[in-house]
Amino acid sequence: MTEPTFATLVSRWYARNARDLPWRRPDVGPWAILVSEVMLQQTPVVRVVPAWEAWLARWPEPADLAADTPAEAIRMWGRLGYPRRAVRLRECAVAIVERHGGRVPDRLEQLLALPGVGTYTARAVAAFAYGQRHPVVDTNVRRVVCRAVAGEPDAGPATRPADLVATEELLPVEPAAAALASAAFMELGAVVCTARSPRCAVCPVESVCAWRASGQEAPAGPTRRPQRYAGTDRQVRGLLLGVLREATAPVPRQRLDQVWADDVQRSRALAGLVEDGLVEPVGGSSFRLAGDGPPVPVP
Repeated sequence: MTEPTFATLVSRWYARNARDLPWRRPDVGPWAILVSEVMLQQTPVVRVVPAWEAWLARWPEPADLAADTPAEAIRMWGRLGYPRRAVRLRECAVAIVERHGGRVPDRLEQLLALPGVGTYTARAVAAFAYGQRHPVVDTNVRRVVCRAVAGEPDAGPATRPADLVATEELLPVEPAAAALASAAFMELGAVVCTARSPRCAVCPVESVCAWRASGQEAPAGPTRRPQRYAGTDRQVRGLLLGVLREATAPVPRQRLDQVWADDVQRSRALAGLVEDGLVEPVGGSSFRLAGDGPPVPVP
């Protein structure tokens, strides 16, 4: 009898153990999957679920978001973090309407050409929304493949072309089975083959894992240094955006000056928000979310 492949073992485990996440349900369309993939970047699932549900309730199709303003996208994004993603997601919706008649494209090259859609997101949408065979490689997948195939305790800090090749070699030939395996690899890395506390005893591929066979230990500390937040420009940007999200009219600079005592850091954070297209000046002394009102005259 032929031994089951790596993908078969993980896919069988996934069928029994996958988390019930709303974007994995059969009736969820490509737009909803695209939104989930953008929101899940650097953001925990528990925070994404309510934001994703609210976003799709308001903008169930790309045309709905494209017809709204960048300011409303930023407001709905709330405190998910990295709010530039909200603006890029709206730009993506506009492009989908203009280039593809409001339908999320199913060809990889067309997905890659959308604003804010990179290597991972394009392949994730192609696989999870359209059942295509593509290596979908995030941090969790890289860790699983690095351990099970290469026998190393962890992957490097960024995805390399070799990671895509190594992952694709594990995928079944049949597209639907490959798409299922891609989701299964990701889930395995997220809940079992974790960075610091892997649960090898319940792993479906423990018997064929090169890392387990090597006897190496998992890294004792974090594989990446956690990003500091308190006191950073990111925190100041968040405080400034919080004031502007709640405002119904342009906010005077004096009001924004109250959110952070360090003048230099506050000015730098505000300038960064303007440069990133999240905030725009009004009349020289006030600010508002981008597109939150009539166009600002160009000096």
